[in-house]
Amino acid sequence: MSTVSRAATHQNIFRKMDDIVFEQTISHQCGVTMNDSVEARAIAEFMSQKPNVTVTYQPALIRIDGEGKLVFKMDEIGEILGKEMNAEIFEVNTSTHYGRMIRVDDNTVTLFGDMDAIREYIE
Repeated sequence: MSTVSRAATHQNIFRKMDDIVFEQTISHQCGVTMNDSVEARAIAEFMSQKPNVTVTYQPALIRIDGEGKLVFKMDEIGEILGKEMNAEIFEVNTSTHYGRMIRVDDNTVTLFGDMDAIREYIE
């Protein structure tokens, strides 16, 4: 996919400081930032199909942001990638994340932005 078409299909989450309004509200967002790679592109392609997910491509990074929670299914990402994906490879590809990351099982990594939604996993 060319840079032009990628920009047309994905919203950029970054804004100039003059355009930011600071409010005293809680964000339920969560996300990951990955170095651009074959694996990162497969993860971004998979996640871009989900509702309430924004994928932003930068020259050397790919950022995936979501509202509430993001669920990463390793077997589904592996199908797009064309080879096995597991939670360890996923975590190596994520340079950083925000929100609470939980490895639900060997196939599922979930990021939570809504801390109330995480209670069933930590209590």
